[in-house]
Amino acid sequence: MGSKLALMRCASRKLDPDVCADLIFSALFAGFLVAHVYSVLAYFPRQALDDPLLLLKFWENISSFGGMVGGVVGTWLFFRFWAPGLDARTRWEYLDVVAFVFPFAWAIGRLACTTAHDHPGTLTAFPLAVSLKTPEARAYITAVYQDAGRLAELPGPSELARMGFHDLGWYEFLYTLLAIMPAFLLLDRRPRSPGFYVIAFLLIYVPARFSLDFLRLSDARYFGLTPGQYAGLAAFVTALYALTTWPPFRRSSAMWRAKIGE
Repeated sequence: MGSKLALMRCASRKLDPDVCADLIFSALFAGFLVAHVYSVLAYFPRQALDDPLLLLKFWENISSFGGMVGGVVGTWLFFRFWAPGLDARTRWEYLDVVAFVFPFAWAIGRLACTTAHDHPGTLTAFPLAVSLKTPEARAYITAVYQDAGRLAELPGPSELARMGFHDLGWYEFLYTLLAIMPAFLLLDRRPRSPGFYVIAFLLIYVPARFSLDFLRLSDARYFGLTPGQYAGLAAFVTALYALTTWPPFRRSSAMWRAKIGE
């Protein structure tokens, strides 16, 4: 779906759909590979040392931020070797097409995570949490806590049945559906400088993701933060830097300050 939306948007902006399709393939292919390698090295370093072949099991253990990093790598390789003749502005126009449709595809991916419950978080009484009323749900979260070495933190069966667990995939789906997608549709009502949606996505998505990572159960932590949080901080700082230094964004900021001054 995301690829089709991107190709449609490319056509509406008079960009070459073949270039767009090749860019998407390059970003997805590299994103898939790096998502796995990043996940293994950042989240399961001890398991990787014990079994290096884990790095070759690409169907297991993927990281969303790793996928984004891989997408950036794939994009750079594409423009460097397969489309070197494109000028900087045109490259950003293609990137903006992909960035605009990304939340719509991301929501579908997170919906799949929701149905699989493959991003379980800590126990909670939060109304949007996944209920633990059923024996199957309690068995699942018990296994997750056991794998995380935190089985002693679980309450007794009767109290556990009255609780739920944070489902981080579910929360990201809701945030994407109710915040990022409407924001992008609203922002798209007027022309934007090339690269706008790349920066906008990072600024809107990263704070929510950074906060949700504190609810994770078994992720590796370095000085109290997960690898995803460090990646998010780097992406957010980069986006802020672009806002203050890149000419198109500086001009946009100046225009908004002038309007506010009026």
